[in-house]
Amino acid sequence: MENYQNQNQPETTASSESIFEDHDQYIDATQGQRFLNFVIDLLLMNFVLSRATGYIFGYIMAYVAPDFIRSIIEEGDTGWRYWLLSYLLSYFNFLIYYTFAEKIFKGITLGKLITGTRAIRNDGGELSFRDAILRSLSRIVPFEAFSALGRKPWHDSWTNTRVIKTR
Repeated sequence: MENYQNQNQPETTASSESIFEDHDQYIDATQGQRFLNFVIDLLLMNFVLSRATGYIFGYIMAYVAPDFIRSIIEEGDTGWRYWLLSYLLSYFNFLIYYTFAEKIFKGITLGKLITGTRAIRNDGGELSFRDAILRSLSRIVPFEAFSALGRKPWHDSWTNTRVIKTR
């Protein structure tokens, strides 16, 4: 009986296993491409998105907390509250920009568009909203940017995603 079962199961050779395991239709983006993605996206966030959200946030704060805004403008008071709000606003920008860009534009941010790369799930599928937001949340972990010096950045390894070349 044991012999019969072994005969009906397909034979697996070492060569067929290695072909299956090594087969990958995607080529990962280089560290240089990924660094350029980061720089381009950071410049966009600093010079466009931060100004826009800063103006909007400033107008809202002028109605909600006019004394706080007045102390910053008139007295130049840039105490801990100012810096805390600045950091929170920059984290907000990271979350908004990366989450919506990577979801709406199917894994592509401005940096990825310029360098010809795209974020996908490890199984080759398109990023879900959950994947995009988790990648964005991972990026705000302290020292996460330095993880890119290794083999795979944390925002990829923690979310089972990767960045591939598209051209």
